[in-house]
Formats: sequence, structure tokens, C-alpha cells
Amino acid sequence: MSISVKKITKILLPLILGGFLVWYSLSKISIETLVQYFKDANYGWIALGLFFGILSHLSRAYRWKFLLEPMGYKPDFGNSTMAVLVAYLVNYAVPRAGEVSRAAVMTNYENIPFEKGFGTIVAERMADLIMMLSIIVITLFVQFDFIYELLTKNFNPIKSGIFLGGLVLVFVVFTRFVKKAQSGIGLKIKNFVVGLIEGITSIFKMKHKWVFIFHTVFIWLMYVLMFWVTIPAINGLSVPLGGVLIGFIAGGFSIAATNGGIGLYPVAVAGALALFGIAEEPATAFGWIMWTTQTAMIIVFGGLAFLFLPIYNKNK
Repeated sequence: MSISVKKITKILLPLILGGFLVWYSLSKISIETLVQYFKDANYGWIALGLFFGILSHLSRAYRWKFLLEPMGYKPDFGNSTMAVLVAYLVNYAVPRAGEVSRAAVMTNYENIPFEKGFGTIVAERMADLIMMLSIIVITLFVQFDFIYELLTKNFNPIKSGIFLGGLVLVFVVFTRFVKKAQSGIGLKIKNFVVGLIEGITSIFKMKHKWVFIFHTVFIWLMYVLMFWVTIPAINGLSVPLGGVLIGFIAGGFSIAATNGGIGLYPVAVAGALALFGIAEEPATAFGWIMWTTQTAMIIVFGGLAFLFLPIYNKNK
């Protein structure tokens, strides 16, 4: 009973949080005004953004084979693509469950052992994490003066020193505990960290590592372009490069924090754009348009993939 309650709580809490954030976001802009923004939007730019999004999904599905081939598996590109789309769809219902469903699809239709398929997905996530960190570093260079001024205005040396000192202390104690662990949760954490490191380094040991790296960069370039080219869909909305990057990062973290960024995405993006003096109303409307079109794309293509998978593989 306790396990089922725990599972239900994991599903319901993000949905409740998402519902609250939807209410909070709509308190910043009336539904009538938001609907008008949708009516007045330039859907040519939105379509271009969705095109870049589709390219990123196809590239992700193709990139996957470079991690599976060294283990002797050559998955069908159609199945890989539909597995990726189904994973995105499942993540909207249950956070982080998409990775499990993606590996399960390949187990069912490509006979790839679940643990091996899931392991490659973890390695992929490490590559994606490196890309996100790279974008953050690029943003720091592009907007260094702006971010430095923002931090110095809100910088409290005493509080920051205590906070950083506490983090260092916790990190040192935690690291020593994990290193010395021979059993229990400490050993599990050590094995997990070792596995993650092996996953990252395996990327650079693969036969076609440069093609894999190219697709990784391409995927994230498409993500940024999808965000960037959708901005002109809002008439009169102009965002500098730094604002594009910071808005993209804020939106990315919001998607990771809740079910597909429901409710939080428009709030996060509007908050990021507000740092650059962009009015709250059009910024919030852009966030909603961006999130709605992305979500619609995932629901449509993910739903079709879920339905088409057994038909596509009926002769297997």
C-alpha cells in the first residue's frame, strides 16, 4: 500500500504544482489577452520552430545507434524514432518515466535487453548534460557584464560565504563517506557514480564518436533555434542574443522540474526575459505559445508513434 501511495504521490505532486503554476501564470495575463496573442501570432515562424524540433528528434533517434552498435545491436531507425517520441509523451504524464518506456520499446520490438538499452540512454543524458553546461558557459561569456552586474547588486558576501562554505563541507564529508563505503546506500551511490563516469567516457571510445558528437551538437543547436525563431511569432517582440540564451536555459530547467514544464515554462521564460526589460505580458504570451506548440507536437507525434509501433512491427 505504501509503495502505491508513493507512486501516486510522485505523479500527483508535479501535476498539482503544474496546476498552481498555470493559475499563477494566468494571473499575470488574462485568458482573453492570451487568446488574442494566439490569434495574432505568426504561425509561419511557429511552423519553422516546430520543424527544427522535429529535426532534433530525428537526430536523437539516429544518434542512438552509435551507442547500441558496439554491443552488437542495429536497431531499425523507424523503431528508434518512435521510441524517442513515445518517451517524450510519457514524460508529460510521469516525470523521468520516458527513459524507461524508451528502453522498453526497444526491448519489445528490437530484442535489446532493457538494462543495456537503458544504460545507453543514461550515457546520452550525460552528453546532453555536457551540452547544457556548455550553453550556460557560452551564455556567461556572452552576457558576462550583465550577469556580473546582476550578481553584484544582489550579492551578500557573508551569506554567500556561509552558503559556499557549507556546500564545500557537505561535499567533502559526502565524498569521504562514499569512498569508504563497502555496503549499503554508500556503496550504491559509489557504484552509480562510477557507472555514470563510465557512461561518459564510453562516448569517446566508440567507433563513430565524432559523428555522435556532431549529432549531439546538432540536437542542441536545433533546440536553441526552435526557441529563437519562434520569438518573431509575437508581433513586436525583440529579444537580444543573451536573452535568447538565458530564456532557453530557464525554459529547459522548467521542463526538467515539472511534467514537460506545465505551468512553469511560461513563468520561467517570462522571468528570464524580464531581466532584459521585456514587458511581462508579451513575454508570458511567448512562453505560453512556445510551450503549447511544443506540447502539441509531442502529443500528436508521440500518440501516433504509440499507435503505429505495433502496426509497423506486425511482421516481426
